[in-house]
Amino acid sequence: MNRHFVPFIFILVLLAATPAFAGLKNSDCLDCHGDNTLFKTNAAGKAISLFVDVAKLKKSAHATNACVSCHADVTNKHPDDNKVLALVNCALCHARQTASYNVSVHGLALKAGHDDAATCRDCHDSHEIISDNSPTSPVYFSRQAATCGACHDKEAREWAQSVHGRAVAAGSTDAPTCTGCHDDHKIRSLKSTSTISISEDVCSRCHASERLNTKYNLPADRVTTFFESYHGLAAQYGSTVAANCASCHGFHKILPSSDTNSTINKVNLVATCGKCHPGANMEFSLGKIHVAPDGEAGGTDFGSKLNNWTRRIYLFLIFATIGGMLAHNGILFIKKTAARLRMTERPVVRMTVSQRWQHFILATSFIVLAVTGFALKFSDSWLAKILGSNEPFRRWAHRVAGIVMIGIGAFHLIYILATRDGRKLVADLFPVKKDAIDVYQAVSYLTGLSKDKPKIGRFGYAEKMEYWAVVWGTVIMGVTGLAIWFKIDVTEFLPRWVMTVATTIHYYEAVLACLAIVVWHFYHVIFDPEVYPLNTACLDGRISEEFQMHEHPLERPFDEPRVSPPGEENSGKEI
Repeated sequence: MNRHFVPFIFILVLLAATPAFAGLKNSDCLDCHGDNTLFKTNAAGKAISLFVDVAKLKKSAHATNACVSCHADVTNKHPDDNKVLALVNCALCHARQTASYNVSVHGLALKAGHDDAATCRDCHDSHEIISDNSPTSPVYFSRQAATCGACHDKEAREWAQSVHGRAVAAGSTDAPTCTGCHDDHKIRSLKSTSTISISEDVCSRCHASERLNTKYNLPADRVTTFFESYHGLAAQYGSTVAANCASCHGFHKILPSSDTNSTINKVNLVATCGKCHPGANMEFSLGKIHVAPDGEAGGTDFGSKLNNWTRRIYLFLIFATIGGMLAHNGILFIKKTAARLRMTERPVVRMTVSQRWQHFILATSFIVLAVTGFALKFSDSWLAKILGSNEPFRRWAHRVAGIVMIGIGAFHLIYILATRDGRKLVADLFPVKKDAIDVYQAVSYLTGLSKDKPKIGRFGYAEKMEYWAVVWGTVIMGVTGLAIWFKIDVTEFLPRWVMTVATTIHYYEAVLACLAIVVWHFYHVIFDPEVYPLNTACLDGRISEEFQMHEHPLERPFDEPRVSPPGEENSGKEI
């Protein structure tokens, strides 16, 4: 091929690949669409204007866009080819908004074949799209009702008569409009919305706001008192028929109770309550719904005052009666337990004084860490409340307990390295081959495949698992806890994501440890029928010979049980 023809061939290829509309300008389109008499008739016989107002287009958000930017399928042959242009794909520039619209009640209706469902154009207009902050925008807060009313006329008229509509008409930008309750692009129908969602996700947006309640002198407790009422409690429990805010106050035509047209006005209460409570009379309907969380109705009428005094009297009775019962039974339990221990010979030393103190300090620090740690994670729980919902106190209590646990861990390390009892303890707790055999025998015994349970020595597989789990947990929690505490210093040397991973490990290791203590340790030292209500070896270090032979038969021959000399306190010698 002649090399002089190559550039021409290249140009031809480019021309062939160039869209047919490349030469179209806005002026080409406006030759026809600038005519205000241009229209077409749709399938329903309705006349649709095809006029584009150039003056409005220049003021719109799309003023710098070319016609072909949106109408990508237009060609030089339009309109002579009689091909109807496809709907504009707004997702090309507005992907997030389109994704929300697609799952809205309008988008789903359009997908289902309802061609009359609202589209972007119906709400935002077509060529005259302007910012929703402009008073001339169809979705401006004061014009939303008119825009939505084009399809939802009844709802728009009812809203205009409501306290919300009147507030918007008066210029309030805080009052909810259509999108205030139904959302923006992800428009949802609230007809099938759950009872609890109406109150939690819709009405609470404004009525739980301290700013709005203060600004407009609204009752500050309407949301909390609803959730404390039977209706609110039942809804939170999963009831689909319990009344929500709209059940009593209405949906669009929400009016103050002073308005005789309001559903909560005294003259209409019987009918309103009767929707859910057939046979309701005036006395029934006058009952208070928004009762304060502490039980006080806050009214000045005789019934409210009597209710408040009744509550106070019962609170006194509850604290006095139950408090007295707890004190009585607590003291009785201690005395009976002490008497039972004195009557039972327990000469075998199971734990030395040092080991008991180590166990006590470890257990105490663990409990404090668990309470103060989960109080932060679950800030609305009773754990947070018993700490006074005081973050500085919770934080430092957690840190001090952490230091104590690390300290007792360090002391224990010295103990097992520097003392004979300590070295013997860790040697007896070290896993051996027999532990695996014991696990197999235990499974056979528990499943009924064998009648004999495994015979163990000083420590069995259960106690060894606990000990080494504590060692592992103390190291993991100590390292991650210190990293979280001194995160600024740590991030001087390590990437920030290390802190995120450390926080995750710290939380889930805590969950694992707490569950292991409750499910495993508490069973063996509390709920096991042979030791219930408590294996008191952790208190005085002793167990009976019978228990020793039953639980630790291989530790020492039965005819030579290891006991402490009569009258001698625990010497610290291990069994």
